[in-house]
Amino acid sequence: MKPLIALAAFALSGCATLAGSPQDQFFSRLSALCGKAFEGRVASPPVEADADFAGKRLVMHVRECSADTIRVPFHVGEERSRTWVITRTGSGLRLKHDHRHEDGSEDALTQYGGDTRAAGTSTRQEFPADQFSKDLFVRQDRSVSVTNVWAVEVHPGSTFAYELRRPGRFFRVDFDLTRPVAPPPPPWGAS
Repeated sequence: MKPLIALAAFALSGCATLAGSPQDQFFSRLSALCGKAFEGRVASPPVEADADFAGKRLVMHVRECSADTIRVPFHVGEERSRTWVITRTGSGLRLKHDHRHEDGSEDALTQYGGDTRAAGTSTRQEFPADQFSKDLFVRQDRSVSVTNVWAVEVHPGSTFAYELRRPGRFFRVDFDLTRPVAPPPPPWGAS
């Protein structure tokens, strides 16, 4: 009888770790990194389009976290123009890219991203370009980007990854979660 009780307890303990949707679990895993910064490297094959990242220190900082929004500045060398914003929606998660100039004003190409269309997993969420982004890309003469799909991964104790895919384009940066670094200065436009 005792082995049966132990087996039942083991099975139920596994259920406890699966509480919530994959998106809730993902959001919790990312929230657990709040306040921490990590250095990364471009993990995709080198291409001319990624030349701005070559030889520069890449740092992500899970800087601001609330119950519904997480802001993750991404610093490329001394440039502090990029922040990834992940927000809970009524049906999943949203990723937006907040791009700023050094004076804090918005870049012409900003607030693009998309919403999850599937549950994803507790470690990976994908964000196809939304209509706002598609319209923005067309207005900014960047129509090639209308098929963008971004992904963010959080593998606790291992890796955080940011990824962009579309036909003919693959970009990925992996950040080492085993080695926190000192948080960088605030992104441009932040107080």
